[in-house]
Amino acid sequence: MPWLQIKLSIEPDAAEQYEDILLAAGCAAVTYQDSADEPIFEPDLGTTPLWSNTTITGLFATEHDLEETTRFVHQAHEQLFAGTPMPELKAEILEDKDWEREWMVNYHPMRFGQRLWVCPSWREAPDPDAVNMMLDPGLAFGTGTHPTTALCLEWLDGEPLEGKQVIDYGCGSGILGIASLLLGARHVLAVDIDVQALQATNSNLERNKLDPARLHTCLPPAAPELEADLLVANILAGPLVELAPTLAARVRSGGRIALSGLLERQAGDIGAAYGQWFKLDPVAEREGWIRISGTRL
Repeated sequence: MPWLQIKLSIEPDAAEQYEDILLAAGCAAVTYQDSADEPIFEPDLGTTPLWSNTTITGLFATEHDLEETTRFVHQAHEQLFAGTPMPELKAEILEDKDWEREWMVNYHPMRFGQRLWVCPSWREAPDPDAVNMMLDPGLAFGTGTHPTTALCLEWLDGEPLEGKQVIDYGCGSGILGIASLLLGARHVLAVDIDVQALQATNSNLERNKLDPARLHTCLPPAAPELEADLLVANILAGPLVELAPTLAARVRSGGRIALSGLLERQAGDIGAAYGQWFKLDPVAEREGWIRISGTRL
């Protein structure tokens, strides 16, 4: 069925009040969007920051009377924010679509490096003879679409993985660990602080018909002490700096490491944290994001 959509351009400090107004008006869902292409890359722990120019959207069933609903929003604004101008309000009918199919259209097979393809399960692999990973968007981050994931996948595709032990630290969907297995790694240790991520990793392992004995998932405190031939960590700069001694200890002498989830301006901090243990390669960059790799001394 079609839906009625009401959008308001608001200040972030008033977001909760406007969300309450839309919910009181009977909306089925509320979302926030950036109105001015202002990314928030790494918020402080325990915070949920919004953009300085934020659009809040309420989704209503079409049986809601548009004129009555907008009148309610205006009246609620006057009660809560008396004397301040009413934010710009836009209302539109959202046409009826097969939203599941619309969503699926946005995902298509992607190639990383020379051999590796990541394919959603509902699409055929473009090259049946390539290394094809079947991976659907899900609860845990990581489908290959983000530049940091792409940088890591391309790095893995270029590494000699045959028979190697790999650690995927901050595994998310398991995309990097599963790619390693498909590219020839003997075994992967997949570590994450989120139980849902570990569940997603195991589900994607099964989807790719890989032997479950080749991949072990665990929370960080339960991670077995082993030295890997390769370690990849696609997380954030803050945790990567804090984890530098831990991750360095998990890579054997001569082993390789790749770190991503980083902005260009964070290269110096990561280089300083890891340079004492690794001979670092030139930084790889894509769309303002970087990957730092190196060899254990």
